[in-house]
Amino acid sequence: MHTRHSNTAADGGFDAAALVGKIKRWGKELGFSSIGIARADVSQAPIRLERWLGLGRHGEMDYMAKHRELRARPEVLVPNTASVISARLSYWPQAADSARVLADKEAAYVARYALGRDYHRKVRQQLQRLATRIGTELAATQPDLPFTYRVFSDSAPVMEVEFAVQGGISWRGKHTLTLSRDGSWHFLGEIYTSLDLPADAAIDEHCGTCSRCIEVCPTSAIVAPYELDARLCISYLTIELHGPIPLPLRPLIGNRIYGCDDCQLCCPWNRFAKIGDPDFAVRNGLDDAKLVDLFAWDEQEFERRLAGSPIRRIGHERWLRNIAVALGNADPTEEIRAALLARRDHPSALVREHVAWALARVAGTDW
Repeated sequence: MHTRHSNTAADGGFDAAALVGKIKRWGKELGFSSIGIARADVSQAPIRLERWLGLGRHGEMDYMAKHRELRARPEVLVPNTASVISARLSYWPQAADSARVLADKEAAYVARYALGRDYHRKVRQQLQRLATRIGTELAATQPDLPFTYRVFSDSAPVMEVEFAVQGGISWRGKHTLTLSRDGSWHFLGEIYTSLDLPADAAIDEHCGTCSRCIEVCPTSAIVAPYELDARLCISYLTIELHGPIPLPLRPLIGNRIYGCDDCQLCCPWNRFAKIGDPDFAVRNGLDDAKLVDLFAWDEQEFERRLAGSPIRRIGHERWLRNIAVALGNADPTEEIRAALLARRDHPSALVREHVAWALARVAGTDW
């Protein structure tokens, strides 16, 4: 929380609309694709969240239920919050063709957002720079106007999709991700602030009758338009889930070892995507790496290579778990069999179990 207190609440003729214009200009200068303003009111979103939680669709993501009140009431998370400045930062990288990598069973597919730098710190740093610029402007022009704020990027219980929609910088796609005319390859970030700023109007949805994202999902995790069962989602299974991946879902994961982009890759709006921030450029050749090569990384190499990467959060054990599943889904070769045998006696029971499953697949036997 950052605060600049004043001795009076009088705004002295504060031109909020003019400040919003400057905020949007400064945001573009900092590299954001779009900036929008929303009221600190989540509208009907908590009702939809409660239904989702009630159906158990959050799986093991207990924090979704634990912090439901903070999501529903921004002023509880950050006192005196009146407005939310919502931002989009594009990340689409120059990388190997996704369709080709997905079709190559010996290659590892990593969600495009995770090929480069971890976005959490990057987005927050950019938002902090924007907030500092706002504070400097107010100190010079409105020294008596109270200004408190806090920046977020997937780092606290914030309904970021709701604020992005209300702020007019995106609409909610049928896959539940945010969409714009530039597609969906972007990160979201927010500034909760005490400033009473004029809100932007929401934009119309432009999904129409298209249902490609629903039809293409490998595990049918998009159970209805705008409804996702995380327990079936490959991103959840490879990133959020700590234990064994359910047996019926393992063959459906294919070679996706960290996240899944299928619902975005098929989206017509992503034809208009532009290359995003260079900080999210490919590192370690992860856009087209071989499964056996990644499976050979020991824990030290995993930590060294993935320092500063979002992938590091799952740890080496789940990294091996995910790759073992992908190897089990590949066409059997001696190289793959040898790689799996080298991990058969791994200290982790989780890794051993997934390696045994994969070896059975390679051998063509039942599990």
